[in-house]
Amino acid sequence: MAEPVQIPKDLSKVKTKVFFRLTKRQLICFSLAAFIGVPSFFICRQWGGNTAASFVMIVVMIPLFFLAMYEKNGKTPEVIAADYVRARFIRPVYRPYIREKEYQEVLKAEEERRKEAKRAGKKKGAKKKERTGNCTADHSRPENFS
Repeated sequence: MAEPVQIPKDLSKVKTKVFFRLTKRQLICFSLAAFIGVPSFFICRQWGGNTAASFVMIVVMIPLFFLAMYEKNGKTPEVIAADYVRARFIRPVYRPYIREKEYQEVLKAEEERRKEAKRAGKKKGAKKKERTGNCTADHSRPENFS
């Protein structure tokens, strides 16, 4: 009986493989690690023997392996480092919470226009007309509103 093949539901996380089932990023990082690590092994082997040279090669290659393989929440190590630097050093440490509303200036301007209109009406000596209407309900109490 054939085994079922699992297909991921989210295809955005699927990465294209280039060579030996490695992504382009992994292939570049592993190549750089080999390009730096192997010569360091042969150089260090002359001074400290195979054990020390192997240890130096491993220490030199591990950062590149880390860059090739590590990924958290879809972010690579350099993106995580850039986010950390931006949050820690570039942005201000103290970010005050400003409670003023966006339309505060609009409300102030409207209030000033109303005051100006009131002053202009008082200066001219215009009297207010009394309103007369057919409504006999007492609107001073809220229960009479309809």
